Amino acid sequence: MTVAAPLQGLRAVYLGGIGPGPFCMQLLATLGADVIQIGRELPEFPFDPFASGIATVTADLKTPDGLALARSLVAKADILIEGFRPGVADRLGLGPEDCAAINPRLIYGRATGWGQDGPLAQTAGHDLNYIALSGALHAIGAAHGPPQIPLNLLGDFAGGSFFLTIGLLAAVIEREQSAKGQIVDCSMLDGAASLMRMIYGLRAMGLWQDQRGTNLVDGGAPWYAVYETADGRHIALAALEEQFYQAFLARAGIDPASLPSRADPGSWPLLRSRFAEFFASHDREELCALFADCDACVTPVLSLEEAPDHPHNSAREIFMRVEGKPLPRVAPRFSRSVTTEGGCFAERSADLAAWTGTSRDAP
Repeated sequence: MTVAAPLQGLRAVYLGGIGPGPFCMQLLATLGADVIQIGRELPEFPFDPFASGIATVTADLKTPDGLALARSLVAKADILIEGFRPGVADRLGLGPEDCAAINPRLIYGRATGWGQDGPLAQTAGHDLNYIALSGALHAIGAAHGPPQIPLNLLGDFAGGSFFLTIGLLAAVIEREQSAKGQIVDCSMLDGAASLMRMIYGLRAMGLWQDQRGTNLVDGGAPWYAVYETADGRHIALAALEEQFYQAFLARAGIDPASLPSRADPGSWPLLRSRFAEFFASHDREELCALFADCDACVTPVLSLEEAPDHPHNSAREIFMRVEGKPLPRVAPRFSRSVTTEGGCFAERSADLAAWTGTSRDAP
């Protein structure tokens, strides 16, 4: 018996753009949706982590032929994703009203940085700008230092791709009741701010200072921090709960009676000094062996080169190899349904031809 992918039979069209769109497209494809990208021909990248299994049709949406092709795809689609600045898709004749006239059941996903309205809606920006306005960037970094850039994970992917994917799938479920499509307006600023809900909540309760590097999970607490080891590498210590904190002290050979109370933030500098001294006296691998079989919440800080080969990551096959290069698999996993890593629609030429009216496969 063949087990279906969770989104098997769902069709999605992507009109292009950078930011959250490509990863959202890849998530849908991995979960079994048939995803096709339409747009102008772009230069090929030697390694594109989001292109695997996605069918591509090249067309200029500003021409009558390109517009006609896009509309023919929309007519048979469940989802459309566009990542242009507000108003661009409408001017092309592919706005929500245009597409609803073709396909009233279409879920129309709009991915932008600032949102469809507001003073900044037409302004250029990138991940760093969006998380800056959300408060997230200000909160990340060491005390007495500048904010630290968390790659482009918070705006593009967590705030953008994931919220867009959740919104699209929620609208698909709602459509089963209403039989109507709707617009999903996803901005990276909205998403990044939403991710900060717990931090803003703690601050509202007086449990979070608006100064980075002074709080429980921002590196302020000495037992939730990163330390340098004797060989110049790093260890992450996250002994938040008391039992884990005591397990760390016991394995490290530190007498709790020799330390001040960790409940007093005034004692944190002394605790940090003691912990830093301990970690700096051992190589990273020595520390890994020391804490390997206890609940002290101590782990090595692995490089991109090291992470794919860690025993736990290898055992769970968290990384796969694409053209010999490690690439993280898309999460999550299902007990019954299967996922098609990278999608499989681009290889199904018959299905592609039936939808597009062409025989062109993805490169």
